[in-house]
Amino acid sequence: MAKAKHTKTNAIRLLEQQKIQFDVLEYETGDGQVDGVSVAEKIGHPVSCVFKTLVAKASAQKLFVFVIPVAEELDLKAAAKVVGEKKIEMLAVKELLGYTGYIRGGCSPVGMKKLYPTVVDASAREQGSIIVSAGKIGMQMHIQLEDLLAVTKAQLAPITTIQE
Repeated sequence: MAKAKHTKTNAIRLLEQQKIQFDVLEYETGDGQVDGVSVAEKIGHPVSCVFKTLVAKASAQKLFVFVIPVAEELDLKAAAKVVGEKKIEMLAVKELLGYTGYIRGGCSPVGMKKLYPTVVDASAREQGSIIVSAGKIGMQMHIQLEDLLAVTKAQLAPITTIQE
């Protein structure tokens, strides 16, 4: 796995250093369709297996990383409760690169500049393995959930809004 010649992102370097198995999935970005649902379609995987990485901050400038299904929305109240904060808000896109080393659309939960407290939505438990950004627009990685939890020191918790 992951021995093909791909761009080496921080996420890929970290996983290779730790000898964690993963597959890189590349997709075409020229059409501008890089939202999570479109990406799932392009890589030929069910939307329920593809997760996006969101970064939020608490009032005290503490950052948190949340990994949720691409078709869902982060429940800010539930997420704040899980990380022990009264309130959190999404990090401004212009601040993302400075804090994480990644840009919007290519933000991986693996290999950020710092290891921020990370929470993966509990729905990932049903998947066994999930697909997250590999750290660059046009690249995703398929990784075992347990490996992702270990490398990011993440916890599982219900953090998405209930879709009706």
